Amino acid sequence: MPHADSLIVTLVGGFVLAFVFGMLANRLRLSPLVGYLIAGVVVGPFTPGYVADTELAPQLAEIGVILLMFGVGLHFSPKDLMQVRKVALPGALVQIAAASLMGWALGRFALGLGNLEASLLGFSLSVASTVVLLKALEERKQVKSEIGKIAVGWLIVEDLVIVVALVMLPLLVRSDGQILSAGAMAGSVGWTLLKVALFVLLMFVVGAKVLPWLLVRIAHTKSRELFTLGVLSIALGIAWLAYAVFGASFALGAFVAGLVLNGTPLGHNAAERSLPLRDAFAVLFFVSVGMLFDPQVVLNQPWAVLGVVFIVIIGKSLAALMITTAFKLDRATSLTVAASLAQIGEFSFILAAISMQMGALARETHDLILAAALLSISLNPFVFAMIDRLGPRLPPAPPVPKEKPTDAEALAKVM
Repeated sequence: MPHADSLIVTLVGGFVLAFVFGMLANRLRLSPLVGYLIAGVVVGPFTPGYVADTELAPQLAEIGVILLMFGVGLHFSPKDLMQVRKVALPGALVQIAAASLMGWALGRFALGLGNLEASLLGFSLSVASTVVLLKALEERKQVKSEIGKIAVGWLIVEDLVIVVALVMLPLLVRSDGQILSAGAMAGSVGWTLLKVALFVLLMFVVGAKVLPWLLVRIAHTKSRELFTLGVLSIALGIAWLAYAVFGASFALGAFVAGLVLNGTPLGHNAAERSLPLRDAFAVLFFVSVGMLFDPQVVLNQPWAVLGVVFIVIIGKSLAALMITTAFKLDRATSLTVAASLAQIGEFSFILAAISMQMGALARETHDLILAAALLSISLNPFVFAMIDRLGPRLPPAPPVPKEKPTDAEALAKVM
């Protein structure tokens, strides 16, 4: 295939197959993410037929990660988190620890993995997908309900933990997959954390004044195209700044940029303008992840696949039930939180991919994580159906009255 058309062919193949399999998954009442991952498997090197550009696809996926993290920052609500912090914060931390321990035990004693690889396996299985959760809550009309706030707050804590983990992982592990010595680790961690702290400080002191002002100036042009381009430039530009100047990851830079814009007068409009691009590149991210998956792992290691799926669906759910029961939440709330956590998604993919690139995770272990994600996301609707039979379904949240838009928001709406 000529190199000149590899970008076009990769985009066409990725989008068209993702659409076809996404529609098929939707008709089967599954998450479209399952379809996107299967589309990646179809065009991947482990299945016959057309193989997409395996060098170009990860770069496009990196843009998807940046825009996903930018969206997480834009939608992060400290106010909502503070309302449920007494349950969500300790609950998420204990549940992550419990699931990580179960995954480590499976990897160490059943699969014969080393401590580092087993720990990364367990940690990857411990964090659920916010995308999958929000879709499930939207279908049940519970996003703004009390249970919705608890579940979303719980996953926000998990997202923050994984963001910290993505920053720390390259500092703790060498490129050959070995753990650094204590002295080298202390120096590497200290220097990098100092640079990251400077970046965050710069963003919240200078960026918090400059970026909202810049968006208002762009909004005054009354051009939708310029506003969308401005939002995209901020997300990608700050992600590059964090990576090239401060030695942080693209993902962290994008997350902080979204966090700075969150709550500003035009933050909501920035989220709306970036949504189509974020969705498009997020699809390419999931397709790229699917390209890395070797379906043979299901046939070669069926018991290992069952083990990781058991941890994600049963182990995490039981841990969440015990935690929520300890906080004396009602049965319906406990069951809904448990069902919300019975899957893994985008952050598990990112952590597994980075770990494999660094040599800390073998391809077989990486494939186990992807198999657990595919199966758990596919089975999550059935988990919710089961908890509806076990306990009373909570009523949907009452409609929230719309607040009067600010002048800046009104200006952005007429663009």
